[in-house]
Parts: sequence; structure tokens; C-alpha cells
Amino acid sequence: MKISKAVIPAAGLGTRFLPATKALPKEMLPLVDKPTIQFVIEEAVMAGIEDILIITGRNKRAIEDHFDRSIELELLLKEKGKDDDLRLIKDISNLANIFYIRQKEPLGLGHAVYCARKFIGDEPFAVLLGDDVMAADKPVIGQLIDVYSDKQASVLGVKNVGYDNVHKYGVVDTDQSGENPVRVKTLTEKPTKDLASSDLAVLGRYIIKPEIFSILEHTRPGAGGEIQLTDALNVLAGNQPVWAYTFTGRRYDVGDRLGFLQATIEFALQRDSLKDEFKAYLMSLLPTLDRK
Repeated sequence: MKISKAVIPAAGLGTRFLPATKALPKEMLPLVDKPTIQFVIEEAVMAGIEDILIITGRNKRAIEDHFDRSIELELLLKEKGKDDDLRLIKDISNLANIFYIRQKEPLGLGHAVYCARKFIGDEPFAVLLGDDVMAADKPVIGQLIDVYSDKQASVLGVKNVGYDNVHKYGVVDTDQSGENPVRVKTLTEKPTKDLASSDLAVLGRYIIKPEIFSILEHTRPGAGGEIQLTDALNVLAGNQPVWAYTFTGRRYDVGDRLGFLQATIEFALQRDSLKDEFKAYLMSLLPTLDRK
């Protein structure tokens, strides 16, 4: 079955970016001049996904406004002859069929995905986390769709993150180390370095079969007192095959301040209109960095 639907959880409060996120959704923080959530949606669209459900919360209306039409702005740009900007703005509102539902309580990622059950129905679907922006020649979620087409089973996008970082992620245990993809044996949410079975971490991209919803319905709060998607996937892996695929591409954790700054610099250096002047500016800073 074709993967045509995606879920993007975007209900988090963004406390790591306070005070900027007091009134602005963290997903609307820009990398240069484009909101981070737009990169995620563009990745899904490039992979052939047609219908996207964004799980929002209170104070997230800016996301809906961004992907809606702005007639006043379009008229202004047209009057001023700014055809390139007008085309850019119109393209945003035509990216995909975008739907919204609110997660009324902050009960965790698993609960956010569970909110999508009526939208998804009995189809396999994609999940893309808004905190993870990918840079890849082929969309990362598209790579996972290819694995799903081969395996006809749920697929998790993973990378080796080093044992010092496993406490930040859901971690895969497998008996097939060195292969790609590997069959998931178990999953552990944010293990300590000493208890981690591997450093193969799930990094914000999933293709999941719809059986996950009946599992999530009965999943109790886990790490952090939240309903964890990792815990439900662990049960799913005990009932049917689940695969972990080490994807090709660079992942930026834009939910982290350092990761956000790294992504901003690297995305700016990829812009033809910015890179030469910006690179010269960065080079001018180098002599002063050792003294700070």
C-alpha cells in the first residue's frame, strides 16, 4: 500500500527556546528565512506524501496561518510587482493537503500520534518530528518508504549517535549489527550509557503500521511521565517485524539551541545569495574566537 499520509507532532511548548517561544511556536523559528516546520513538510511532499496532519496545541495558530493563503499580502506583492515573492508565498499555501488537530493535553509523543488515529484509519503512515530537520539528496522519509515497500513492515529512521548521547533518544536493540536495515529486537526510551544495548538511535522519522493505535490506546505513561511512542513501538516489535534503517543524510536537532545554530549557519552557507558574504564574515571572526 502506498504511503500517502503523514503526521507531524507540533504541540510541544518549546521551553528550551524561551523566551522566544512564549508566544511564537518553536516550529516557526526560521532557518535563515524559512520556518523549520516548512522544511519538514517539504521533505514529506518530495517523498510523494499528499495528506499531512499537524498535531498542534494552544498558541500554535501561527502554523496554520503560515500555510494558509494571505490575500492581503498577495495583493500587496502583486501591486508592487514583486512576482518572485508572490510566487513564493502562493507556493507555500499549495504545498500539500494540510489538516490540523489539537492535542488538548501535553501527554507525550505517543499520545500525539494516537490523536491521528481517525485521520489515518487502517493505512500505514509516516511520522516526521518537527525538531528534526534533514539534509539529504533523497528525502529521508522517502528512503524509509522504500524500505517499507520492500519489507511491508514498520520502519524507523536511525543513526549511530555515540554512547554519550543515548540518554536523549529511543535506542534500538538488534541481533543484526552491521546490516542495514536491521530487525528491531527491542527499543528502550532514553537509557543511561551503562544500560544502552547499542548507540543506534531513532531520529525523528518513522513509517508505522496502523496496528500501533490499538497499542497506544493501552500504553501507560513511561519515561518523563509521558505516553512514549517508543514504548508502543516496542510492543509492536514483539508482535510483528519492525525494521531500523540507517538513513543517508545529515540530521539537525533544531529543538536544541546549539543544533539550531549549527543548522542556521550551514543552511545559510548553502544559499547562493548569501554564502560568499556570510563566509567572509565568519572567516573574519576566526582571529577573535580564541580570545573569547
